[in-house]
Amino acid sequence: MLGRKKVMLALAFLYALSATASAFAPDVATLIAARLIGGLAFGSLMLAPIYIAELSPARLRGRMVSVNQLNIVIGFSAAYFANYFLLQASQSGEPWVQAIGLDRYAWRWMLGIEVLPAVAWLVSMVFVPESPRWLMLRGRENRARGILEKITPRNRIDAKLSEIAATVAEAPDRLAARIRRVFRPELRLILVIGVVVGISQQISGINSVYFYAPTIFEQSGVGTNAAFAQATWIGIINVIFTVVAMLTIDRFGRRPLMILGLAGVAISMSISAYGFHQARYELPVEAAVELGDQLDLDELRQVAGVRFDNDLEFKGAVAAAIGETALTAHEAKLIGAAIQMNPRIVLVGILGFVASFAISLGPVMWVLFSEIFPNAIRGVCMSVMGVINSGVSFFVQFIFPWELSNLGTATTFLLYAIAAGIFLVLVAWLLPETRGRTLEELESELTALRRPNALRTRASGNG
Repeated sequence: MLGRKKVMLALAFLYALSATASAFAPDVATLIAARLIGGLAFGSLMLAPIYIAELSPARLRGRMVSVNQLNIVIGFSAAYFANYFLLQASQSGEPWVQAIGLDRYAWRWMLGIEVLPAVAWLVSMVFVPESPRWLMLRGRENRARGILEKITPRNRIDAKLSEIAATVAEAPDRLAARIRRVFRPELRLILVIGVVVGISQQISGINSVYFYAPTIFEQSGVGTNAAFAQATWIGIINVIFTVVAMLTIDRFGRRPLMILGLAGVAISMSISAYGFHQARYELPVEAAVELGDQLDLDELRQVAGVRFDNDLEFKGAVAAAIGETALTAHEAKLIGAAIQMNPRIVLVGILGFVASFAISLGPVMWVLFSEIFPNAIRGVCMSVMGVINSGVSFFVQFIFPWELSNLGTATTFLLYAIAAGIFLVLVAWLLPETRGRTLEELESELTALRRPNALRTRASGNG
């Protein structure tokens, strides 16, 4: 209804408003409301790929849409470094730190600094054009032509306008009608592909690794400081291999990268599971004595010197000796003192997983979502996929701590490997190749297909 540009301007404003309100929040209720506003702005993750795809030439569309994922991972890394700098500065005792209140309100600065990229995005969006495909959808052919003249060879403009017009001619005006069209029979197989791709990105456990990386590395016994140091490699590997994906997605195609990436995820998670499966746990008496100033030494002696075959047995015995509360508070130190394994195996597995994700599931999902759905209802379809993707992400993150506590680290990573293997088979069976075609050509071809076998035949012919 409003257009890609206006909505993204509104989202940029919401980001800036959320950052400002978070920094100056007088109470918890205001802070929660400010973060909820930021959550609404998170919808830009769905809209930006649509906009980029609709303005990009077919031969470069994969690379251009992948910029969205690159910006996400750079943003993660920038936030980590910014927060680290602010934390270090807040403890420096410098006069300027006290003058701006950084020593007392470091968390406010960490939340408020988001206003800088938000305002930069808001200002830059003023100078970008509206999507010509959306303009055609609203019957504004002259404006669409003017924008196409800037990004399309002159001898292709009339043909391009005709292609777009043919795909938007029967577009329903009402939102309810567009939602109903999403579930029409000719789109059923496309929706299945979208759901498979959307679930596969999150079921692999990527956000569990992102958000619990220090915890995972602590479980390997490297210690808290080393765990945080190793976690920084996740950001570095993520950026490097996202760039690799950008450089190869339009050359090799979406389908090969997805298959390669899911295979890499399955192998990498299996390596991590193997590393933890090989671990043995035995708390030395000397370590128990060192922990005696924080925990009851007599209780710890009940498990000191006893060898356990896995983390569940060890944590269960420790909990029985010192209590669940004490175990939770000192779990990292206890595991670090007791575990006997090669932590490099886990490090290799996790970094291999991040590299595999970054070259495939991370950027390729956004590219595919921006390509496979029809022009007239692309926004609605991607919103549906976004809800499914976010729902799976929430579920995977929510149960991750429970899995570690009840299934064990090795089993948890093995489940991720199995899930990646299952979705590897589904992607290899269902996913067609989409590179090198205009959005209108893809719409015509994909809506004409009804069977996975047809998709597989088309993919093998185009990959």
